[in-house]
Amino acid sequence: MTVTQQARTAEPVVAPTADQAVLIVHGTDRTGIVAAISGVLGRHDANIVSLDQYSDNPRGGAFFQRTVLSRPGLRAALPKIEQDLIAELGDLSFTLRDLAVPRRVAIFASKADHCLLDLLWRHRRGELPVNVAMVISNHPDTADEVRSFGIPFFHVPSPAGPDKSAAEAEHLRLLAGNVDFVVLARYMQILSGDFIDRVGVPIINIHHSFLPAFIGAGPYAKAKARGVKLVGATAHYVTEDLDEGPIIEQDVVRVSHAHSVAELQRRGADVERDVLSRAVLWHSQDRVIRHGSHTIVFP
Repeated sequence: MTVTQQARTAEPVVAPTADQAVLIVHGTDRTGIVAAISGVLGRHDANIVSLDQYSDNPRGGAFFQRTVLSRPGLRAALPKIEQDLIAELGDLSFTLRDLAVPRRVAIFASKADHCLLDLLWRHRRGELPVNVAMVISNHPDTADEVRSFGIPFFHVPSPAGPDKSAAEAEHLRLLAGNVDFVVLARYMQILSGDFIDRVGVPIINIHHSFLPAFIGAGPYAKAKARGVKLVGATAHYVTEDLDEGPIIEQDVVRVSHAHSVAELQRRGADVERDVLSRAVLWHSQDRVIRHGSHTIVFP
């Protein structure tokens, strides 16, 4: 299947990216890194559009930098720029990516559709610079709505019980070579460590609370029983340790004793949509750098 083109009438919200690239550099901090990067870009007539950097300790700590650069004929110049960066930066790690080429994403979902449809709507509006390659669900309920966006939908049942190997094998077959990251849009299945290792791309999940509170089923009933005053959501990268991956974004909304469980769930769904969409946007724009158990997120 092929994804239909985004509607031409949708008003783009993301800034134009023609002839622009993003450069991510990280490693051990030392004197002269910013000057070295600027020197390479200057020699290639590349204009620095934006530059953000962070060091957790200027005396040999960890250094992180995100640079957006612009240059006419950028795509042809990228290989030589990359070669010169390798020579100049030494043991520092870096990635250099053409922003005109969107990242490909697969979205996993179950019966709850609020996060899934919000992402598809934002994508159609031009708010998310991604190519939605497919939606995979363990239920067929959202198939018609997903296909109305021109997105391929695949129903992969997940049988009851601990053995999900057959479903995960089908997931891996569908994803192989077709995606750059995966989003779990309230996908109500636990991924095995083997799947996480073999899929080979980052996986972003949305969790219905400020982690690690109210883990498990019925979080809003548990929140009501505890008399909470805030309902939140957390977007994080998936690791083998359930709901303990590096956090990308969090947010909350205030609630009161007068709100029912259904109202808490509705307000929580609003926060989940916003938090997940921001996490997907920032990841797709290379604004998030994973560092151990946490992240550096540039504005």
